[in-house]
Amino acid sequence: MSEKILAVAAGHEITEQELNHLISNYPPEQQIYMSSPQAKQQVLDQLIAFHLFHKMAVEEGITKSKEYEELVEKVKVELASHMAATSVVEGIHVSEDDERKFYEEHQEDFQEKAQVRAKHVLVETEGQANQAAEEISQGLGFSEAAAKYSTCPSKEKGGDLGWFGKGQMVPEFEKAAFEGETGKVIGPVKTQFGYHLILVEDKKEGSVRPFGEVQAQIHQQIVQGKQQEAYNAKVKELEAAYGVERREW
Repeated sequence: MSEKILAVAAGHEITEQELNHLISNYPPEQQIYMSSPQAKQQVLDQLIAFHLFHKMAVEEGITKSKEYEELVEKVKVELASHMAATSVVEGIHVSEDDERKFYEEHQEDFQEKAQVRAKHVLVETEGQANQAAEEISQGLGFSEAAAKYSTCPSKEKGGDLGWFGKGQMVPEFEKAAFEGETGKVIGPVKTQFGYHLILVEDKKEGSVRPFGEVQAQIHQQIVQGKQQEAYNAKVKELEAAYGVERREW
């Protein structure tokens, strides 16, 4: 069965196979878009223009120019070098045992740090902090207290600071938040910014991400490492075989 011809440009028959081959070179997310008739027509128009310009290049002698021949030779060298380098690093195998060993030896890389989610009320004096704490103890919502008293921009969100880990807050605040009891108002806590009332809403203990969650990441990391080792070793081998003279520049 003959291939379906979609257009003829400067005597060249553009087939459906040629169009599909070009589309296959696009990134996967773009290939989905290319499935529509409108997108395929745009690609076909590109192919038509491509062959028209090629015909122009031949007729105007561009393909016989010195510049063209130099570019072709450069592309040949780059392509051959790329294919040779690819042959050195392709086909590297990584087993699940390799991945698990890497996981066990690099636990710190997959550590999720402890975090706290908290709200706070920031005021200038300890007296103001105690007054706010008293109103909260009498039934004023913590978010309402933040909106009423706090000088921190977080007052617009009821004092909510979201999740934070160690090292993100000033030491006094951090210590109180991480050591404080969830659901209980802590403070006043003095820092360089003033006096804080803190409400710890939730905590996440530090943990190591499970192997299954990071296996693909580990696989890629090991493959890249082995590829780099193979590449470096081959370069040294080729230097010894063909010779390299490095000069000052």
